Amino acid sequence: MRVKLALLTQVAAAALACSAWTVSAQETTGTPGAPDATTTVDGRYLPNPPAAFGGEIGLSAKDSKPYWPPQIVPPKGAPNILLIMTDDAGYGVAGTFGGVIPTPALDRVAQTGLRYTQFHSTALCSPTRAALITGRNHHSTGFGVISEQATGYPGYDSVLGVDNATIGNILKQNGYSTSWFGKNHNTPSFQYSSAGPFDQWPSGMGFDYFYGFMGGDSNQWEPYLFQDHTQIFPWVGKPGYNLITDEADNAINYIKQLNAAAPDKPFFVYYVPGATHAPHHPTPEWIEKFKGKFDIGWNAMRDQIFANQKRLGVIPQDTQLTPWPDDLPKWDTLDADSKKLFARQAEVFAAYVAYSDNEIGRVIQAVDDIGKLDNTLVIYIEGDNGTSAEGSTLGTPSEVITIEGLQIPVADQLKFYDAWGSDQTYPHMSVAWSWAFDTPFKWTKQVASHFGGTRQGMAMAWPARIKDAGGIRSQFHHVIDIVPTILEATGIPAPAMVNGVSQKPIEGLSMAYTWDKANANAPSTRHTQYFEMFGNRGIYNDGWYACTTPPAPPWLMGTAPMPEVVNGYKWELYNLNEDYSQANDLAQSNPDKLHQLQQLFLLEAAKYNVFPLDNSILERLMTPRPSATAGRKLFTYSGVVSGVPGGNAPNILNKSYTITAEIEIPATGADGMLATTGGRFGGFGLYILKQKPVFLYNFVDIERFRWEGPDMLAPGKHTIEFDFTSDSQRMGSGGTGILKVDGKEVASQKIPHTVPALMPWDETFDVGMDTRTGVDDKDYQVPFAFTGTIDKLSVQLN
Repeated sequence: MRVKLALLTQVAAAALACSAWTVSAQETTGTPGAPDATTTVDGRYLPNPPAAFGGEIGLSAKDSKPYWPPQIVPPKGAPNILLIMTDDAGYGVAGTFGGVIPTPALDRVAQTGLRYTQFHSTALCSPTRAALITGRNHHSTGFGVISEQATGYPGYDSVLGVDNATIGNILKQNGYSTSWFGKNHNTPSFQYSSAGPFDQWPSGMGFDYFYGFMGGDSNQWEPYLFQDHTQIFPWVGKPGYNLITDEADNAINYIKQLNAAAPDKPFFVYYVPGATHAPHHPTPEWIEKFKGKFDIGWNAMRDQIFANQKRLGVIPQDTQLTPWPDDLPKWDTLDADSKKLFARQAEVFAAYVAYSDNEIGRVIQAVDDIGKLDNTLVIYIEGDNGTSAEGSTLGTPSEVITIEGLQIPVADQLKFYDAWGSDQTYPHMSVAWSWAFDTPFKWTKQVASHFGGTRQGMAMAWPARIKDAGGIRSQFHHVIDIVPTILEATGIPAPAMVNGVSQKPIEGLSMAYTWDKANANAPSTRHTQYFEMFGNRGIYNDGWYACTTPPAPPWLMGTAPMPEVVNGYKWELYNLNEDYSQANDLAQSNPDKLHQLQQLFLLEAAKYNVFPLDNSILERLMTPRPSATAGRKLFTYSGVVSGVPGGNAPNILNKSYTITAEIEIPATGADGMLATTGGRFGGFGLYILKQKPVFLYNFVDIERFRWEGPDMLAPGKHTIEFDFTSDSQRMGSGGTGILKVDGKEVASQKIPHTVPALMPWDETFDVGMDTRTGVDDKDYQVPFAFTGTIDKLSVQLN
């Protein structure tokens, strides 16, 4: 007797589907069950329920009919998406928006599409990026600050949450190929290790492929680089390697490979190079192009940018140039050495901008070369916040120095003049340049209250759809509006549920209504938008804007006394319909309007997880956070272990500690690294050099303190110990270090200070070798692998 199971199978599958939800009509192509059949999905519930089996199943294959589930594809005509965003570049940086630095790739997008002149970020890296890829406000996604300052509150814990699916997840489950190149900074800093969890790595956020770095910035010559979940070292053996070019090469190859393997499959490429965040690391030939271009100084450059902006129509003709701040020097008051140094800083920054734009142009051209640019929505955002003021008023040969709240005098910086931008520096520029590159606005990165921190130049092109080529749009929009714009372009709905979890509503609004020329001057659909970072805050509502006055400039890095965060701030008021640049404060003349907007801010802040307000900066860097090693005092390793990220490594800052290495020296002698954190720009190393034990403490490349045993180690087993007793638990406190061999003191010294807040974030903790850069290039070159045996390496935090 022949038994047919097909009917039972189909009935059961249909019952399962009906019990869950009723799906809307879907577009299907090809013969159902055939290998080439495709279908769109409902999209409201992801992943889509499995398709019912449409074939027949008998007792043998001969009696049965196969049926392949259809391949999932986006709606017909959905474009490819190329989403580009650079780093730390204010409104006046790019030539496309009046800047003095040529940006032909951004020009290309603007000339074939539209320029947006009132587009905004959150004022800081991770928060803007979280808002960009989720379509929700940064506090709604846990990114009220960068992950390195995360605290245990819903708006500030740097955990996106399973109810905030990213655009990567949405597009991937609707049939797109998804990839991410460049900067991440949306994985919690305490989850970088190989132990995971990986749900908030790019792979867990819906990206099939990731090639980039995880943190806020990275050395571009020797980057802390990942391919998917694996640390890689592509610069080894490649003189002249630079990550800016490598990212572009990798993206271009990916696009070509994808086109060869699946030419009909649309792609979403999220391309976010680390430029122009410090360290400013362009290649030498790009630096040469800008030699002498900034000898005019920052004030004359600011005037030139302002004139360019009016000529291009990217600011209204009645815009006022905001006053130069009293606490930044005017160029004509500087001495010759200062002018020489500062001009060099700007040359290297400009080279970095232009170099990065050139590589972005190569990626755009690669899409054109495969014939797909016409149906590709290209969104190019210049900067994730205003230009950075983290280089201090003097600039710095190493950003690590200024992040710690320290400065290097001009005379000492000039020693790095010829090397500025090379692998021997980690450089940043003077705040005065940053202020000028944010023309016509006041303030800089980190300042969410003013447009110098949040106004970004942005261009968008889709030749098959956007026909007003070269048009300018002035509607008020925010980075959270990108996701709904992409969704409208692709015809894909925002999901109500992902992986069984109900999703927060998308908080952004589509900008697609601005694409048609008929709507060039249409009123903005965004009526309200709050801003907040480090207690500085603002609120936009239908052309009016109220904001707090920053009580301390960001370049003081949180070292200045701060007022009470809720009620201790002065407020300002602007009518943006008449005052594009926030030049005329109306708080005194219109207190009722100011009060109305202050109340609106409180409502918006409560809605989007902004509370509790917190204006601390350095203190938040030191906050304990969850990790696989949270609360541990003793760390033990054996053999060679490399690449342990800071969040999972022993943190020796502002405390006493003991490092003990139990080793064996072979008969031929041994050299090499026993344990290290950091590298050229700060850190420590315990190693054997010329068969003598050494402990080297690199105080942010300003001073190096050295303990060295006088005698060579004999073959056999030894215990090398470095014991440090801190003078106090205050940030940067000095202390006394003692180096011992087999229990006997061989070197001792007291040092006046230690690294106060952060070890270099793009280096790792290594045992038995050193990766990326060494703590003292005069002693050794990486990897400096230990040629003996490490039986046990322990770090005791006291």
